[in-house]
Amino acid sequence: MKILKFAAIDIGSNAARLLLTNVVEDGETVVFSKSSLVRVPIRLGEDAFSIGHISEHRAQKLLKTMIAFKNLMEAQDVVAYRACATSAMRSSSNALELVSMVKQHANINIEIIDGSREAEIIYANGIAEMLDHDRPYIYVDVGGGSTEITVFEKGEIKASSSFNIGTIRILKGMIGKPHFDQMRDWLKSVVKKKDQPKIIGSGGNVNKLYKLARKPIGEPLYQKEVKNLFKFLDSYSVEDRIKFLSLNPDRADVIIPATKIFLKVMKWTGAKEVIVPTIGISDGIIRTLYADYKQSLALQQ
Repeated sequence: MKILKFAAIDIGSNAARLLLTNVVEDGETVVFSKSSLVRVPIRLGEDAFSIGHISEHRAQKLLKTMIAFKNLMEAQDVVAYRACATSAMRSSSNALELVSMVKQHANINIEIIDGSREAEIIYANGIAEMLDHDRPYIYVDVGGGSTEITVFEKGEIKASSSFNIGTIRILKGMIGKPHFDQMRDWLKSVVKKKDQPKIIGSGGNVNKLYKLARKPIGEPLYQKEVKNLFKFLDSYSVEDRIKFLSLNPDRADVIIPATKIFLKVMKWTGAKEVIVPTIGISDGIIRTLYADYKQSLALQQ
C-alpha cells in the first residue's frame, strides 16, 4: 500500500481554502481521503466587485494566507499542489500583480481560471459515477462571485455554463432581474420540468444548509425543507445568526442569497430535491493532480 498527499488551494470570492488529501494506492484500488481543510475568510470579492481591484489590505491578507499554506504543505510532505483563483481574481484589475507577489514571496503559483474551466475541474470529482442515468441532474456550485451550472443526461455532460451571479455580488446590489432572467432562460432551454431533474448542490452554503437540516447522511434536501430553512434563517438578523445559530461571520450574510439561488433553480427546472455530496472545486483539483502525477510517472517509465 502506498499513501501520497496532494493539496488543493481554492482562492474564491469569499474565502481561500487549503484541502489536504491522502491518496491511498493499494493494487488497483485508489481511495481519496480528506486529511484536513483550512479555510481563511479573506473576502476578495468585497473589493473586486465594488472597486474593481484588490485593496492593499486584502492583498496582504492573501499573501499571509498563501505563506501559511506553503508552510503547511511543506510540513505535510505534499507531493504536488495546485492553486486556482476564481471569480474575484478574474474581476480584479491588479490580479496579475497579486499572482506575481504571491509567487515571489510565498513561492506559490496561482492560476486564474475561467468559469468553464472551473466547471471542468468540479466535474473531475467523478460526479458521473453517482448519477442515475434515467433522469437528468443539474450540478449547481454557488460561490461569492459566480454560479457554475452543469446539466447531466445519461451520465454525460449535456450543457455547462458560468453565470456572474454570486452571493457577494447579490449582497452588493450588483445583480438584477436581467441577470436572473439569463440564468432562467438558459436552464429552461436545456432542462425540461417533465423529466423530473435532481440538483447536486456544491459550495459551503448548501453544505451549511444540509447541516442545519440535520439530515441523515445520503438523504437529499427537499424543496419544502429548503424553503423552510430560508424562512428560518431570514427571520434572524446577520448578528443573531452568528450569535444564536453559531454561523461564521463570513457565512451568516451570504447564506441567504445562496439559498435564494438554489430555490430559483428548483423553481425554474421543476427539481424537487437537492443532493449534497460535500464536494467542490478543491476535490476536483486533487483528482486532476493525481491524474497528472500518474501520467508523469508513466512517461518516465
